Amino acid sequence: MGKVIKIKYHSNIDPVVQIPGSDWCDLRAAEDVYLEEGEYKRISLGISVQLPEGYEAHILPRSSTFERYGILLVNGMGIIDNAFCGDNDIWQFPAYATRDCFIAKNTRICQFRIVKNQENLAIQTVEALGNENRSGFGSTGTD
Repeated sequence: MGKVIKIKYHSNIDPVVQIPGSDWCDLRAAEDVYLEEGEYKRISLGISVQLPEGYEAHILPRSSTFERYGILLVNGMGIIDNAFCGDNDIWQFPAYATRDCFIAKNTRICQFRIVKNQENLAIQTVEALGNENRSGFGSTGTD
C-alpha cells in the first residue's frame, strides 16, 4: 500500500483517484466557471487535503487544459506544502484566460502528484565553480 492522503470534499464532484500505473491524480473544477479573455480567477478544486508528513503536492494543468479552455495556471506550477491541511484550506487552480471560456463543474482541469520534501541543504559560497561553461542559459543543442 502507498502513502495515505486524507481528502475532505467541499463539493459534489467525482472522487480523486490514482489510475494504476500513473504518477498523477486528476483534479476537477468544483464549480461552473465562465472566464472572459484576460480575466484571472482562482477556480476551486473542492478539496482539502492532509498530505503525508515530509511530502508536498505539485499541481500542473492537464495536457489538454489549454487547448480545450485557453486557461493557463499562473506561476507555472502550484506547490502545496503539508502544513496547508486545515478543513477549509481548499485547493485552487489560479487561472488566467487567454480567450472566453466556460468550464463545467466536475471537469478535470489539472493534476497533482506528491513529492518528498527537499532535504536540508548546506549552502556554500565560492569564488569559482571550476566547471566548463556551456554557452549560456537555453543554449543546449544549438550550433
